[in-house]
Amino acid sequence: MSKELLLGDEAIAQGAIDAGLSGVYAYPGTPSTEITEYIQMSPLAKELNIHSRWSSNEKTAMESALGMSFAGKRALVCMKHVGMNVAADCFVNSAITGVKGGLIVVAADDPGMHSSQNEQDSRFYGDFSLIPMYEPASQQEAYDMVYNGFEFSEQIGEPILLRIVTRLAHSRSGVESKCLKPQNELSFSEDPKQFILLPGIARKRYKLLLEKQDFLIKASEESPYNQYTDGINKKLGIVACGIGYNYLMENYPDGCEYPVLKIGQYPLPRKQLTKLVNECNSILVLEDGQPFVERILKGYLGMGITVKGRLDGTLNYDGELTPDCVAKAISKETKSHFEIPDIVEMRPPTLCEGCGHRDMYITLTEVLRNEYPSHKVFSDIGCYTLGAMAPFSAIHSCVDMGASITMAKGAADAGVYPAVAVIGDSTFTHSGMTGLLDCVNENTNITVIISDNETTAMTGGQDSSGTGKIEAICSGLGVEPSHIRIVIPLKKNHEEMKAIIREEVNYPGVSVIIPRRECIQTLARKKRVSKK
Repeated sequence: MSKELLLGDEAIAQGAIDAGLSGVYAYPGTPSTEITEYIQMSPLAKELNIHSRWSSNEKTAMESALGMSFAGKRALVCMKHVGMNVAADCFVNSAITGVKGGLIVVAADDPGMHSSQNEQDSRFYGDFSLIPMYEPASQQEAYDMVYNGFEFSEQIGEPILLRIVTRLAHSRSGVESKCLKPQNELSFSEDPKQFILLPGIARKRYKLLLEKQDFLIKASEESPYNQYTDGINKKLGIVACGIGYNYLMENYPDGCEYPVLKIGQYPLPRKQLTKLVNECNSILVLEDGQPFVERILKGYLGMGITVKGRLDGTLNYDGELTPDCVAKAISKETKSHFEIPDIVEMRPPTLCEGCGHRDMYITLTEVLRNEYPSHKVFSDIGCYTLGAMAPFSAIHSCVDMGASITMAKGAADAGVYPAVAVIGDSTFTHSGMTGLLDCVNENTNITVIISDNETTAMTGGQDSSGTGKIEAICSGLGVEPSHIRIVIPLKKNHEEMKAIIREEVNYPGVSVIIPRRECIQTLARKKRVSKK
């Protein structure tokens, strides 16, 4: 055993390695990225031959992890909360197939939208799928939940959802590791039809899942992650979920006067909840995210007790839970000890100086604004989304991964001209290819710009699945080779880029322009490494 100072993400990764992990599958997404990166950089993981290559998207990651579980090995799959939407088809069905080798799905939620389009709460996915969930309050709990969770997954024959939030993922604490377990041997289910979800089989598997629910509730009632602590003041009972428990304890360093039920494992423990409700006049729910537990309690208890939280305005519905929010909810005075100097106030993010996306946007906007006043540009998730900011103000949409091409297609179908899509190389292989195929099948009048910086830059420069393959993919999907144009986005090529954009916008069909120049950050990193 040893103790290390680890990020929450790193604690999860180390817990998985120590638990006998055979493979991690993921697509980069803040705040989950460091889990996979830690395993990729771990000498022990390399020695143990743990699979750790990036997947093309969260759906392929989830399916690959389920395939490893099918073979009896322990697998980890990691994503940010919006990635759960991409993986949902396989994730929900994996609850019905069940698992052979232990399978843990990590969903890193982003309350406050530090780097995300929404504040969705992944606990709804676990509840909807009827599988157990873990929600750690500390880095040590995150490690322990993963280390012990694979065995629990194999015991119940179900995947487990581990839900963390940004502040836990990206803060450090001392973590004590446990002994290294061996990887599972190759093995398969005794039921040869377990993973064949034909309706007749799926109905039987679903009944088995329903039959497990009472056991899962009992497991939560006996879980060390769900703790009931009594208090002398029964006017209020507090349900503190995950990191919300930390924030509560920050306000009560000498112990809380109210009874507290700490929640770290779901489904909710009925026995402890009933005890809390019977002894207290009202209930306050502290949870970082949407009012998941609060909604359950309001309809589930049916005892006429007051339940306070985000729904009644005791806490803000949106944004992060913080120690100060908690203090206000329990009527404790808060003091501000520091003022933020003007020089460090929030400033809007910008594209890096020397970034190829800059030259692409400068040229694109010059052509479109001067020559095509009715143009619309549909963008996507990546560094190039900053094209929405000054001085470019170049894009009109950014919704989800891959939506640039399909939204541009729908707009073109509606009569918009020119309809231009801007997408990155990694996002294109994540979920843009199928949209391009729709355009090819209908010969939609659309211009697609795949801004290729040869990496997944926004999340730190991870490998991109499309590197060296973009032209071949577009050609294979049916785009006319003469309308797949490669340019180098540099100031010296400004006029050439303008001419190519003009030609392809005027072409009445599907055209693809690929401005290609390596991300300036990954290039600088390579140069630094080469000098050592």
